[in-house]
Amino acid sequence: MLDNFIVIGQQVLVLFVLIAIGYLCGKKGILTESSSHHITDVVLYVVTPCVMISAFQRKFSFELLGNILIAVLCACLIHVGSILVAKLIFRDKNVSRKKVLEFATVFSNCGFMSLPLQKAILGNDGWFYGSIFVAVFNIFVWSYGLVSMSGDKKQLSLKKLIFNPGIMGVAVAVLLFVCQINLPYIIQQPVEYLSALNTPLPMLIIGFYLSKANFKKAFTDVGAYIAMGTRLVVIPLAATFIMTLCGVDKTILIAFIIASSAPTAATTTMFAAKFNCDVELSVSVVASSTLLSIVTMPLVVALASTL
Repeated sequence: MLDNFIVIGQQVLVLFVLIAIGYLCGKKGILTESSSHHITDVVLYVVTPCVMISAFQRKFSFELLGNILIAVLCACLIHVGSILVAKLIFRDKNVSRKKVLEFATVFSNCGFMSLPLQKAILGNDGWFYGSIFVAVFNIFVWSYGLVSMSGDKKQLSLKKLIFNPGIMGVAVAVLLFVCQINLPYIIQQPVEYLSALNTPLPMLIIGFYLSKANFKKAFTDVGAYIAMGTRLVVIPLAATFIMTLCGVDKTILIAFIIASSAPTAATTTMFAAKFNCDVELSVSVVASSTLLSIVTMPLVVALASTL
């Protein structure tokens, strides 16, 4: 387990070096609120779809198709289980605060933090299964997440769900995969170059938001501690033991533990701001859970790798 911890810890530290650069850029004014929004849009609307398409450019087999279905089922169960746990834990009378804490517990930063780590540790297979987790994450965020944070079922939109960049990227990727359409070099190479940006750009943005965060609120709020502990430790450990007992493929298991042990999703703050919830709490939980994950992620993933 110690060897696994060291290997995984080194990969996490690499990501945190990039985050530290983003932090310094934020403090020095090199990155601003406006530029961070633009870079985030580039990641969401260009880089993420390229990641999905690149990950699915592989030879089709029914065995692989079976693994995809298992991965989808596992990702769905992890999200459903997380929702149930969050509902049971938080009984706060302050509805705005309760919404943020539940959302922060359920949704991990599986796109920005996990995909680079999955590729570094597991190679293209980890990236492949990680992209499936991100697809399921997007479905839950734009359905359950949207309704729970807004408190309005009318916000649920099939159009928003279908035309989400993550879902669109997966749809195109799956179509190419099932039809066994290999992209020509002149298209595939730009897709590869753009997908490679999925490691540095998101880390810089996370660092920027850390430079603007108020850590005091998260570290003096009992609810925030509970949300972060559940997000970073309880959910990934529960997922580890259940998937191990069910005999899930080792690569899928580790890829999904990396995804489920990631810190709170940055989407928490975006939704909190959009629907007038506790924005300050959301920023502090996202930032604080990101810092704590430098210790918790290697421990949890190393344990999963050992089992």
